[in-house]
Amino acid sequence: MAPSAKLRIIFGEDDVRKLLLPASIPSTLQHLTDVLRETFDIAGPFTVMYQDMDFDGQFFTLTSIEEVKDKVNLKVVKSEPVILTLSPVDMSEVESPVPLSTEASSSSGCDTILLSSPDESGPSYRSKPWPFKFEIPVFSYDVDLALDAGKQAYENDGTLLNNPRVTTTVLEKLAETIFGFTAYPTGVQILAVAEALVEKYPCLKEPGSFSGLYGWQQRIKYKMGNYRAKLRSRQIPIPELEVNTLKRRCSSQKKAEVNYLPPLPFGETEETLEKERLNLLKEIKKKNNERAINEKMEKSFAMRRTEVVKDCPTIKDLLERWPSLFCENQVNPVLVHAATKCGRYSTKLLEIFRRKGGTAGTKIKPMLDSLNEHNVNGRRDIIIRCLVEYLGESGEELIKDYQDVSQEAVMEDCSNHMMKLTVIHPNVAQENQDPLYVSVIIEGTEVVEDCGSVTNACLLLMGVIYVVNLSYPLKLKYTFEVFQKLFLELDILKMSAKVQSLHKKLLA
Repeated sequence: MAPSAKLRIIFGEDDVRKLLLPASIPSTLQHLTDVLRETFDIAGPFTVMYQDMDFDGQFFTLTSIEEVKDKVNLKVVKSEPVILTLSPVDMSEVESPVPLSTEASSSSGCDTILLSSPDESGPSYRSKPWPFKFEIPVFSYDVDLALDAGKQAYENDGTLLNNPRVTTTVLEKLAETIFGFTAYPTGVQILAVAEALVEKYPCLKEPGSFSGLYGWQQRIKYKMGNYRAKLRSRQIPIPELEVNTLKRRCSSQKKAEVNYLPPLPFGETEETLEKERLNLLKEIKKKNNERAINEKMEKSFAMRRTEVVKDCPTIKDLLERWPSLFCENQVNPVLVHAATKCGRYSTKLLEIFRRKGGTAGTKIKPMLDSLNEHNVNGRRDIIIRCLVEYLGESGEELIKDYQDVSQEAVMEDCSNHMMKLTVIHPNVAQENQDPLYVSVIIEGTEVVEDCGSVTNACLLLMGVIYVVNLSYPLKLKYTFEVFQKLFLELDILKMSAKVQSLHKKLLA
């Protein structure tokens, strides 16, 4: 067994800490940075520097793990974010405007589309998820005057404002703002809007209601229905509304998707986008062509999303029509935040798992006992496995382990699995070694290969679920709720009692 090591970590002149490494110095620079980030809860990018005694103790950027020895001095330097200040330009003063370069305006091409900027996606795409706290929009000048007068009267003698014209205008503006986030708000989201409205304008409380909110909840609910009907009557092409008017209705977004079913880009038709798809099939055959692939994937997102939601094709059909859809760079970028969140919660999760008793605690204990025999990725994988058992669900429903078998044998065995992570370990004699090969299986088909770790595979699986509009497995509903609401921080207003309890323990 490798000897343990100690490192002296310098964060500043008055902030020097000791890092204990029971399993010796990590084998790679990436593992070392992961340990530093996890141990000291470092947020954001940073650089590690080592002290070189050949230059009188000067610090140099660490580029090789070979420079790290026992009791060496390392310095952590946080990278400052680049802040751009943009000012409006009067285009009338520009004689010959220069067109934007494709490189500057190209988008990430991420098919999950949890978040996207308006500049990247165009005006037909939503650019923000549901806010943590709903902000009441600005109303017209005359309505603002009426609301301010009503607020003053309420503060003076508790008089409530009863003005039907103001109520109608407020509802219209609220519906417009809500639609900017989602076409089908949940009851919890509607309640959040009503609470924000009454908090800002207490004169609008509903008389006879305990909280003064019930009437506004009902009005907003029906107003959203009327607003959707009005948009349909104007024959505005909004696919997420059209899809719910079909005889065979498709379910609306349930996983906090920002752009669940966007319209086609301006000036594009199904025919032109089909040509883009055919061109994309040619582009993926070229090497080092990620930029062109990303641009075409972003451009064809609306067409592909409509195909996924309306036609519900099989995974094999999607792989045939959109082979680049399941590339790691298409489903991975938006999940970096989740990986960071998982890392920050790891210490607290281990404390919670160690206190767990009963059947789940019995299953968790052997996994925790082997924690020190793994690197950072291996420890995070164990945390994921413990999390599934802690929530009262079976890890075998999510992860299938194999010992020293070929990938062909694994694929044959998994041909009937609807959703599974396969993990191939080197051999039985080294059962605590980190996995040799991890992949994501959907409908018996390997959609993401060589994920590197179980944690990374879980995050990629979440991306695939959003990409192809899958439902969470019923036997793993709490596990995926934690992935979505605690790690991805999407739709956190409403949690199940079990996940809410875990969330409180993590924040305690």
